[in-house]
Amino acid sequence: MSLTRRSTLGLMAGAILAPSIARAQSFPSKVVTMIVPYPAGGPTDAIARFVAQDLSATFGQNVLVDNRAGASGAVGTRAVAHAAPDGYTIVFGNNQTHGNNMFLLKDPGYDAVKDFAPLAGVGAFEHAFVVRKDLPAKNIQELIALAKADPGKLNYGSTGVGSGSHLAMELFMQRTGIKMTHVPFRGAAPLVQELVGGRIDIANSTLPSVLEQINAGTLRGLAIASPERNAQAKALPTLREQGVTNADAESWAAFFAPAKTPEPVLDTLSKAIIASLNKPATRDAIVKLGFSLKVRDPAAFRPYHLQEIATWKRIIADAGVKPE
Repeated sequence: MSLTRRSTLGLMAGAILAPSIARAQSFPSKVVTMIVPYPAGGPTDAIARFVAQDLSATFGQNVLVDNRAGASGAVGTRAVAHAAPDGYTIVFGNNQTHGNNMFLLKDPGYDAVKDFAPLAGVGAFEHAFVVRKDLPAKNIQELIALAKADPGKLNYGSTGVGSGSHLAMELFMQRTGIKMTHVPFRGAAPLVQELVGGRIDIANSTLPSVLEQINAGTLRGLAIASPERNAQAKALPTLREQGVTNADAESWAAFFAPAKTPEPVLDTLSKAIIASLNKPATRDAIVKLGFSLKVRDPAAFRPYHLQEIATWKRIIADAGVKPE
């Protein structure tokens, strides 16, 4: 190859790479929108705001949380899937938005894997069984007996069809042979409000969404659906301690950007989010909510994500839950 041709090809390659490099070096140069596909006030929203506040300081640009609830988190998630793949619109998703919706919504409007690039796995929400404070059940076995006495009379709330709180309860009912009536809500905040008001009997909700109410005595905690007790709720026994050994459940959470976002921009976002999650102040604030922090980079999160999708696909099929 002649020197002239080699030089020309080198210049062409440089011209192609230059815009991508320039974008990475200047990113972010404007406001970044972090969509939370649930209402403000819940634990998902709280964690997103902790990270957004720290990222704003890191980037020197505002990272604004935009709550877009609806359709079991599909409304906000869909908006990010169809956003410009430039890194300026990201989403704080979970096993509902980026997993279960694929099997429980007839048309979510996006593909949980193909339409997104993971930025960081954050960890998981452990689930806690809570009941309205005047329900005559003080432990899991009393709850099972109460439900069996009049199948379908008790109702349970969830944060939406296909949410972790919905499917975790379906799993529990399947394993214990009970039947209760499902009442879906558009997020944790309205669910907890109705539960405290006594209009809902029970929920298998994420611990961060009900920890304050358990501690205040406005809700009664019965169990945590994890192998071990949570450090933020040490008095709450596990399901296993109460004789239910096969109904543990957790709801993971992660940050995503639209697919086809340039790799240098993804790398900038990923490293900044992971650094934020590993800062003592951010970690302490998140853990105090009752959230189990387990940070994964994109390479570690991808196989975990695919395995979780496969696991909950089977649970959904076994529970007989149909797409809506």
